Amino acid sequence: MKKITLATMGLCMLTITSCGTSQGNGALIGTGAGAALGAIVGKIAGNTAVGAAIGGAVGAGTGAIIGHHMDKVKAEAAAKVQNAKVEEVTDANGLKAVKLTFDSGLQFDLSKSTLRAAAKKDLANFATVLKNNTDCLVDIQGYTDATGGDKINVPLSQSRAQAVSSYLVSQGVSSSQFKNVAGYGSQNPVVDKTVAPENRRVEVYLYASPEMVQKAENGTLK
Repeated sequence: MKKITLATMGLCMLTITSCGTSQGNGALIGTGAGAALGAIVGKIAGNTAVGAAIGGAVGAGTGAIIGHHMDKVKAEAAAKVQNAKVEEVTDANGLKAVKLTFDSGLQFDLSKSTLRAAAKKDLANFATVLKNNTDCLVDIQGYTDATGGDKINVPLSQSRAQAVSSYLVSQGVSSSQFKNVAGYGSQNPVVDKTVAPENRRVEVYLYASPEMVQKAENGTLK
């Protein structure tokens, strides 16, 4: 059993550290073991809940195509949304996904869920990215700092996530594109402080929909 455990850990580390290119990343993660490894890799990346159920493991070629496509999505998001940190992450299916953490414009005042003017400007630009990539599903995660208990923080974080999704819909994004819009209270803090503007935030994830996987398998995903 110990040998099996060590071998599994070694495979996980190989998957994470050996991806020198975007195509390689998609190919390594999108193997027949991709769905099984996805939860492990996703946990390390801190986003196990992100990812649509796709009904089975994704092949290496399909994973590589999706990885290449998500590189384009990431580049477009970085170009059009200047006030956001745009990162590559791994979803629960072991496929490449994109995470946006907006700068202070999308942080919130203490105990508030009202979008600031700067946030609305950034979200309007981001709406264009979503409308250009309708085969991406979207998760929105709201957070608070630790100044209150869960009874206050969880509903507040939910309101923050909902404020973002509602504004994006008002900018022409289809509500069907949002897979999960949820609040997580003071979980997953960015900084280890009780009162921290950095923790009063919303994170947005873009990841492959079953339709995108289908296109990749059919060779029609660009």
